[in-house]
Amino acid sequence: MTISLNGQVYVVTGAGRGIGRAIAIALAAAGAAVVVNDLQADIAQSTVDQIIAEGGQAAPAVAAIGTAQAAALCIDTAVTEFGRMDGMVANAGVLRDAILWKATDEDFDLVIHTHLRGAFTCGRAAAQYFRQGGLRGAGQGGVVMLVSSVAGQRGNPGQTAYSAAKAGVAALTRTWSMELSRSGVSVNAIVPTALTRMVATIPGLEDAVQAAERGAPIPERLRHDLGLGTAQDVAPLAVFLASEQGREITGQCIGIGGDRLSLWSHPQEVALCHHAGGWSAQSIARAWTTDLAAQRQSVGIGTKT
Repeated sequence: MTISLNGQVYVVTGAGRGIGRAIAIALAAAGAAVVVNDLQADIAQSTVDQIIAEGGQAAPAVAAIGTAQAAALCIDTAVTEFGRMDGMVANAGVLRDAILWKATDEDFDLVIHTHLRGAFTCGRAAAQYFRQGGLRGAGQGGVVMLVSSVAGQRGNPGQTAYSAAKAGVAALTRTWSMELSRSGVSVNAIVPTALTRMVATIPGLEDAVQAAERGAPIPERLRHDLGLGTAQDVAPLAVFLASEQGREITGQCIGIGGDRLSLWSHPQEVALCHHAGGWSAQSIARAWTTDLAAQRQSVGIGTKT
């Protein structure tokens, strides 16, 4: 089945490099016009140039994501250049990894500002546009895709700010899917696993990232067992979520990478017990041993199989 996005217009933030670039190129290859956002004009233009060279339509929107003004610029560019916007892919992000006791306020704020506040400002601007009917008339709906992370689902040492931001993105996905359902807007989070700069700090993966950047084949264990491939392996999920079938899905965190496609569970109680009249520390201790301890949840991103 061929998915056609002819006539649609998408904004992709952080589309100058990595996963954002791959998503922008894939959406354009499926027929969509794409607004390519990046902080650096030459990097954004590079993606635009490739899309146009391959017969697609694209325009740059140069801004540091995280402010209302940057989000507005992206949507205004879509409307000015292509007459409408059908979807927002909030992908922009930065890394400032550090173990907790070495993390600085400035680095924490930058990561939260770009990933989480960036998703918020872009999502809010998209919601306002879609609720006003855009240029297509009220009730036509739209698509919002956020980009979360396995670190946001599982935690990862050295990524205090990044894990917190990406967990927040997953929570935004669930909340917005409910808030925007009546407007016909689907909201989902992509949970990518790819050998990009974003995973180079995970123990055991730095060499694999460098090898992938050189164009070396990715080992089967990484592609199949760990779901680690290229940025291009992630992009088809964005094309699917932009399709008519994909628009019927909302409120989900969907993982993709290498040879793997997955659906992440939402947090929920895995064990429950009651104590009439409330709990004391002693009764909690007994309940932990008898009812809860066996359901303790694991944490972290494993790189071994």
